[in-house]
Amino acid sequence: MRINDEVPNFTANTTHGEITFHDWIGDGWAILFSHPKDFTPICTTELGYAAGMQSDFAERNCKIIGISVDGVSDHEKWSKDIESLQGNAVGYPLIGDPDLDIVKAFDMLPGDAGDTSEGRTPADNATARSVFVIGPDKRIKAMLTYPMTTGRNFNEIMRLLESIQLTAKEQVATPVNWEQGDKVVIVPAVSDEDAKAKYPQGWETPLPYIRLVDQPK
Repeated sequence: MRINDEVPNFTANTTHGEITFHDWIGDGWAILFSHPKDFTPICTTELGYAAGMQSDFAERNCKIIGISVDGVSDHEKWSKDIESLQGNAVGYPLIGDPDLDIVKAFDMLPGDAGDTSEGRTPADNATARSVFVIGPDKRIKAMLTYPMTTGRNFNEIMRLLESIQLTAKEQVATPVNWEQGDKVVIVPAVSDEDAKAKYPQGWETPLPYIRLVDQPK
């Protein structure tokens, strides 16, 4: 799977019932984040933190969904632990993937990884620890993969989403450490003539190929 690939469509059982992935995404944005096994310590902290941010993602027209290579019944039990740890109920779906079909389709596990989660350890599923940011066109806009020992930074995932949404709407790019409200860069594909029409106030040019402007509203 690469950026701009269409994400696989699939039908699966989740803690919110059966879904067909493309239909579930609808006409908005989505973030799919995967876990190598239920009842693992770092993933437990992540799922709880993500639950606390669900409304923030929703404000940005973005759904979130988790997947782990265990069954839905285990997810439901795990959700109770997650809520007890951080006080946030898991209000988003968790996909069950006990046959490993979905993580293989997303290229998180090799095709010869077997066909069941039974007997597998988190180490066996180590690459099933990725984040996919998916656009309304059902294409991958960003991918992140973490080791099992490093918790994901969901504030950074939110910043990434905001940047991608901004740059999908405007012909700009976001520079290093960009945050909402910071200056952005006019992309090279926009001529100076076209840039003057859009930004009559002008721009800063610290280097001939960098044109900094205020973030479009």
